[in-house]
Amino acid sequence: MNAFAYTRAADVATALREIAGDGAARFIAGGTNLIDLMKENVERPHRLIDISRLPLRLVEPTPDGGMRLGALASNTDVAYHPEIERRYPLLSQAILAGASPQLRNMASIGGNLMQRTRCAYFYDTATSCNKRAPGTGCSAVTGFNRYHAILGMSEHCIAVHPSDMCMALAALDAVVHVTGAGGDRAIPLTEFHRLPDDRPELDTNKRPDELITAVALPPEGFPQHHAYVKVRDRASYAFALVSVAAALRIDGGVIVEARLALGGVAHRPWRDRAAEASLRGERASRAAFERVAETLLRDARGFADNAFKIALAKRAIVRAFTQAAAR
Repeated sequence: MNAFAYTRAADVATALREIAGDGAARFIAGGTNLIDLMKENVERPHRLIDISRLPLRLVEPTPDGGMRLGALASNTDVAYHPEIERRYPLLSQAILAGASPQLRNMASIGGNLMQRTRCAYFYDTATSCNKRAPGTGCSAVTGFNRYHAILGMSEHCIAVHPSDMCMALAALDAVVHVTGAGGDRAIPLTEFHRLPDDRPELDTNKRPDELITAVALPPEGFPQHHAYVKVRDRASYAFALVSVAAALRIDGGVIVEARLALGGVAHRPWRDRAAEASLRGERASRAAFERVAETLLRDARGFADNAFKIALAKRAIVRAFTQAAAR
């Protein structure tokens, strides 16, 4: 780990001043991902700006009937918040499917949004990685790629986004609020993370001098018909091979609205609104869920070690929607 300076920000304005114009500085709150990256020399900031004391921890209702999650609220506090459990159980389940209790106690909502891929080649500074060192190549394309992307990848990067929480937020149409020198912005969660294209070093559409302040949940939380399915190599403390956040609104056995976010398969939570729309007016049946799974994976492409993910993802989608409909 390289030497670095440390500053603690007392308020949002101070945090923004500290980060402005300093591309080698990083915000730190829980540090559950950043510290690991620094230990491996993947991230080498010369200055850390501690934002853990900023007043951004509240989880509270919004005037439109939704909920606002402060960026520094811990994953544990959000997962076990009574209103989240009651109104947005999909989010609670997704958070609890990730990491360990100790990490969830430290990890913040904003930090979870910003966590970086767990691609082994990204963490190994002895290998080529366009995400870590642009222009050097992607070792995963011809290397061991069991955990890598089958959708939305490019020749420059086939890494996947690791978060469980973000899959639920994507399915719920959450909105990320950020602030910076240019003012406040609201970014739909589905547009917050990027596909790699030819700039895989950029994980999100947040600018480096901006600070996440909150995540807004809309009023509809799909509390009756939802499911989070996570398929992984071991039962605990493992990242997803494939995950599915599914939500349905059903009236008289007929699907009125369907949402699905697929994880472990792309550089960002994967939504296909056309595939979701195809379920409207359908009976909640296995046949309908199999059709939407085929549609959603129509452009999937596997590599030497992960082609199995295509069939696995289809089965996971059917399972998630079946569980959601049965609730």
